[in-house]
Amino acid sequence: MNREYHKWFSKSLQREMELLIFGWSGRAVLFFPTRMARFYDYENWGIVDAMRSQIDAGQVQLFCVDSIDGESFYNEQLHPYNRMERHLQYESYILNEVVPLIKAKNNGDWLETAGCSMGAYHALNLAMKYPRLFKKAVGMSGRYDLTSNPGDFKDLLDGYRNETVYLNMPGQYISNLTDCDMLDALRKLEVIIAVGETDPFLPGNREFSALLGNKGIPNQFHQWESNAHRPHYWRRMVPLYI
Repeated sequence: MNREYHKWFSKSLQREMELLIFGWSGRAVLFFPTRMARFYDYENWGIVDAMRSQIDAGQVQLFCVDSIDGESFYNEQLHPYNRMERHLQYESYILNEVVPLIKAKNNGDWLETAGCSMGAYHALNLAMKYPRLFKKAVGMSGRYDLTSNPGDFKDLLDGYRNETVYLNMPGQYISNLTDCDMLDALRKLEVIIAVGETDPFLPGNREFSALLGNKGIPNQFHQWESNAHRPHYWRRMVPLYI
């Protein structure tokens, strides 16, 4: 399996960032890590290897990016306003630094987002905000409104709300979308949502899927057995959905 390691100083984040590329051709997949995880964890957990046949056949090329959630959503030392600002800097890094690298490394016209757990939030939020850039978005075991508090999971903005928060919570802003061009672009996006039957995020996933459907945005909703919020399950999901 072709494997490349890349590291550079990000102008958007003012720090060094790392990523791994697996494969040499095929559908380009921007793969976001789980909560507080790193760019190499999907490889270490055998999730990349679960897609070996597709990768080696040149059907899929994975771009496993790093996370800075510890500096944004999970940084309780920062005011929630600043957490969101740091998140937007991360978004700028993805759009203005990672996406150009993907285009330089992949000669196709297909770009999709994917992620597990917190990575699913990043994947779906980015695709929903920039649907003309992507053709597909896959969220596994995700939460699409970080201001909710399902089960033992807390509101990551501590009750703080402003327009920036709202515009980065797809579980909120999709319901109020009226722009015809934006909705048309979203309706062309392939969306896959997968979650376990005992996952605390299940109700939110159902609501999000229904919300998309109410806006005429097609999506596939897959409910798995048990909690399904572990690498063991994600190894089974990725060959099916990515």
